[in-house]
Amino acid sequence: MTQAIAVTALAAVAAYLTAAVRLRRRGDAWPPTRDVSFSVGGAALAVTATTPGPGGPFTAHMTQHLIVGMAAPLLLVLARPLTLILRVTGPGRARRLLLAALHSRPATWMVFPPLAALLDMGGLWALYRTPLLTATHHQPLVHAAVHAHILTAGLLFTFAVCRLDPIRRRWNLRWRGATLLTAGAAHALLAKSLFVTPPPGTAVPEDDLQAGARLMYYGGDLVEIAIAITLAVQWYSTTGRTNRRRQRLSRGPSAPRSQKSRGPSRAAGRTTDGASTPPAADTGATPIHARQTPWRAIRQSLHSMPADRPPAGRARRRTLQVACRILRRAE
Repeated sequence: MTQAIAVTALAAVAAYLTAAVRLRRRGDAWPPTRDVSFSVGGAALAVTATTPGPGGPFTAHMTQHLIVGMAAPLLLVLARPLTLILRVTGPGRARRLLLAALHSRPATWMVFPPLAALLDMGGLWALYRTPLLTATHHQPLVHAAVHAHILTAGLLFTFAVCRLDPIRRRWNLRWRGATLLTAGAAHALLAKSLFVTPPPGTAVPEDDLQAGARLMYYGGDLVEIAIAITLAVQWYSTTGRTNRRRQRLSRGPSAPRSQKSRGPSRAAGRTTDGASTPPAADTGATPIHARQTPWRAIRQSLHSMPADRPPAGRARRRTLQVACRILRRAE
């Protein structure tokens, strides 16, 4: 059974890296940190399944519990494998079936945070506070079923609390935060009880029992702190987007840009903002009838233009005369 777990974990890592490479070759972005997270999580599962842990028997067992049930699931969930599968899988029957399974009612209830925490913590309490741990030492099928339950329950709990991949029902931060605190308290209480009393039906030396209980207590706290940091980052991002949206709504539509003044208004009797103003008084010494108007300027140029010009000059003189008459009538 341990060999099967190791092979399955390494095969999942290979499939994940292949899908990530395919996604990048297609031109889509996929952070390399997710590749590292999934690879480390899968490698940790493979090593734990094939290599005995350090310390005494109970400490080694507790090391496997922390890696299989808490640390490896967190690393795998942070890599967002379901999102990668959905992005790699093109439109078709396979994608529709996967989305139907993710959005089904049983899947929705399985990732309900309190229920996922009950499956995870309830399984641990049943393992260490009943003779179930003794049965795993004598019955290989029970041992395999317990390890599969610890891994599956850890994945469900971490997936439900972190909520990184797309699911049908998105439980809010209050549900997930309260579930994490409750599960952390239940895990710490179980570790303290093991520090005093060994699991029923087992004869564990006191030093090995206390070392394993300490590892369970402090190691579980580290993983739960990492999950809490993930929740804090999500809360910070969501709050920032909400605040920016509220600021945009409070400001309302942007005001139209005001036209810059480019000197005095060309229209007589109006300022640059369109308001009517009385005509300015003439303070110059030149009389009104002697002002330089367009048709007067054209007439002066006609007077100064000699009459004996070539044909091109005469045509220009004729054009200026017509323009002078038009401007004089318009005035």
